[in-house]
Amino acid sequence: MVRADETLRGILLMLAAMAVFSAMDGTSKLLTADHHPLMVAWARYLMQSLLLVPLVLWAGPMRTLRSVWPAPQAWRGACLYGSSICFIGGLSQLPLAEASALGFVSPMFTTALSIPFLGEKVGVRRWAAIVVGFAGVLIVIRPGTAAFNPAALLPILSAAFWAVALIITRRMSYRGDLPLTTLVYASAVGLVIGMPTLPWVWTMPSAEGWAVITAMSAMSIAGHYLLVQAFQRGTASILAPFSYSQMVWATLLGYLVFDALPDLWTWIGAAVIIASGVYVWHRERVRRGLAGA
Repeated sequence: MVRADETLRGILLMLAAMAVFSAMDGTSKLLTADHHPLMVAWARYLMQSLLLVPLVLWAGPMRTLRSVWPAPQAWRGACLYGSSICFIGGLSQLPLAEASALGFVSPMFTTALSIPFLGEKVGVRRWAAIVVGFAGVLIVIRPGTAAFNPAALLPILSAAFWAVALIITRRMSYRGDLPLTTLVYASAVGLVIGMPTLPWVWTMPSAEGWAVITAMSAMSIAGHYLLVQAFQRGTASILAPFSYSQMVWATLLGYLVFDALPDLWTWIGAAVIIASGVYVWHRERVRRGLAGA
């Protein structure tokens, strides 16, 4: 009964994390109305780094800033920065729900990249699910039609960067750093990489703009914290499908804040992408179960 209660708490925390991440995406989209996506991404890293300072001082700088994997942490941070700027760039020109749906292809990229980087074997069923998932992407973006928006390629590229970051995280997990160390490295790397672009993209936010940027950064930290807490209470095999609840939150926010609803083709494509992602997760679970046996 205790285990069941903990799993339920993990599911609720996962749902809360997805809601927070959707709210963070919504604030990013609001900011891109007045600021360049590169500037929005850098400002988020700036405020996120400042908000992390008290946590680093509380946990101990020597303990927090020392990494067993400094080079992989730097590469992971670079990939997360690439994922951020691509997704925010897509958000600036796409409805929130459509960008979120396209971002769901990351499990397919992760599965495909696990072959060269982790030496894993991917069977015919999972390859078929990956192909179906990318068919769902084509349904959403509809290349060759009047509905096609080239900006739709940015969330897909964002998903690819995110998948590489996850692969690096898996490699580091065999002898990992503290979660706070990983978060600090990601923030610091994004801050440094984004700095050279500022002379071309910087526009001074208003007081209200800084408040929104601070809220966006706080939501980024809170979302990752909720995610860590969720995985401490439930296994990845149980929690993974609940990440797709982000589509619900994104649709709700898109309607309430931006007065935009996904069209029928976006819903169909999103359903195909989510179904293929859930199947990839299922096959991964089966494969690990057989390996354990």
